[in-house]
Formats: sequence, structure tokens, C-alpha cells
Amino acid sequence: MFKNRKRAIIVAVVAVVALAAAIGGYAFWTTTGSGSSAATAAGTTAAITITPSFAANTLYPGSTGVPVSFTATNTNAGDVMVHQVVFDHVVTSPSSCLAADFSMATVTEDHRVPPGGGALPVNGTLVLADTALNQDTCKSANITLFVTSN
Repeated sequence: MFKNRKRAIIVAVVAVVALAAAIGGYAFWTTTGSGSSAATAAGTTAAITITPSFAANTLYPGSTGVPVSFTATNTNAGDVMVHQVVFDHVVTSPSSCLAADFSMATVTEDHRVPPGGGALPVNGTLVLADTALNQDTCKSANITLFVTSN
């Protein structure tokens, strides 16, 4: 009877271990469920206008340049971020004042422009290079500065 009892206990323990392994394996490997996620970011093609301005009759060849302030006009419904203002070109009148003699370093703004617009916080500097050529035609020239933004 002792042998049968011992055998019965061993069989019962093996059965419990096997059942636990089977249930545990089932719970570990078998799963059901579902889920999804979706989002839409608000966005627009943000067109703004940046208007540069600088004082008249203050620029001369070889100077350190003149301060240029920028005003942004934002016709969008939300804020628009202006990262940089980049010199594009100038148009001069008379054209004998060479546009190639003008330059301005890129200005980092990193500024949010609200709907309607406003002044940008960082100024640029417009420079007129001193070349070996006669630049007298630039003395009272009209200079129109064009910039871009990214």
C-alpha cells in the first residue's frame, strides 16, 4: 500500500506540474486583443512676407555696415516659425551701383510670428564692399534689399 501511495503521489505531482506547464504555456503564448492609434497634426503651407528696412544715406563702401530690421507679415490663422532670414539680392538704381558689392550675413531668428505679424527680434547688417572700382554712383543710389526665410 505504501508503494501504491508513493506512486499515486508521484503521478499526482507530475500531473499537477504538467497541467501547470500546459496552462502557463497557453497563457504565455496565446493572446487576443486589438488596438489602433491615429493622429492628425494641424498644418499649413505657411507663407509669410518679410520686409527689411534700414536707414537711408548711412551705408558707404568699406564700413561695418548698417543695421537692418525685419518685419514679418503672417496671413495664416496660426503662428509661423521663422528660423533664419537669408540675404537674397539687392536691386540698385542706378544699376551702375553694382548689386554684387552688397552682402548680408544670414540672421538666425528662431521666432514665432503670430497671425498678423510683427517685428522680428534680431537685426541683420547690410554691407557695401569697398572694391577697387569707382563706387561714386552708389552715393545716392536707391537700394532695394530682398531676403528669404526658412
